[in-house]
Amino acid sequence: MAAIRQLKKEIDNQVFEVVSDSLLFLSMNPEQDVEEVTEIVHEAVKLRNDLIGRIYHPEDKGNAKAIRDHFRSVKNDLAEGIDLLCQKLSKLSSENKKSKQK
Repeated sequence: MAAIRQLKKEIDNQVFEVVSDSLLFLSMNPEQDVEEVTEIVHEAVKLRNDLIGRIYHPEDKGNAKAIRDHFRSVKNDLAEGIDLLCQKLSKLSSENKKSKQK
């Protein structure tokens, strides 16, 4: 059970960082379209809820190898999802820099 608790904390912490970075970006760039940043925040929350739901519903509860593979899949999806959200935020930031330079 400690591993589940730790995984949930990891999910919450990483999603919180994306949300925090998004809100910081928005506060530093008030001219930026709020809807684009809000979409990133909504995707982060959706990712969190999906992953937390998957933690509690492994497909094959009786097979230890399947459970390990399930949690490994959750961790991989967390890393990929956070990376994708960070790329979207970085893209907004780079577009914002380009528009300021013009």
